[in-house]
Amino acid sequence: MSLNNEEIIWSLFLQGDTNAFSLLFKKYYSPLYNYGIKLCSNTCVTEDCLQGFFVYLYENRNTVGEVKNIKAYLFISFRRTLFSALKKERNFTDLNSDTQNSSNFEFSPEELKIHQEISFAQTSSITLILNTLAPREREVIYLKYYGALSMSEIASTMDISYQSVLNTLQKAFSKIRKTIENNMLSAILKK
Repeated sequence: MSLNNEEIIWSLFLQGDTNAFSLLFKKYYSPLYNYGIKLCSNTCVTEDCLQGFFVYLYENRNTVGEVKNIKAYLFISFRRTLFSALKKERNFTDLNSDTQNSSNFEFSPEELKIHQEISFAQTSSITLILNTLAPREREVIYLKYYGALSMSEIASTMDISYQSVLNTLQKAFSKIRKTIENNMLSAILKK
């Protein structure tokens, strides 16, 4: 049975190898930071929480069991840590309310432009369309396309069922498709 590089790095990290920890930190800091910003839109809280999360992870590496999917484990653990910190600050009252992410989980034109090579006009249109989605729909799309998580990893991260992830994604795509069709129809009728 062969191990991939990430599994080897994780194994070395669990044994206390600081170089392995450094590699994990470098690889996952940015994706976790970006995800944290989407969840709470507070850079100070996100940075403090993420740094604390990595310190806690290193200090408690002996208590971490076998992890089958390192990326999913880190996303899930960081999300829980961030929500816990936000609850303590009383800035976050209900994890399941739709108002929790209404302004936080928004896409910026710059973010889309980095990930897709399309014109600014198209990017702005897509951004507007994505920001009309419900917060949970935006979060699922973010985790799938920007976090590169699988459906089961998204389900674990958001603490919802696999089927809920599929339903939410399908609902989001239906809304996007309908909005694009309506916009195209409006553009044709204006001519």
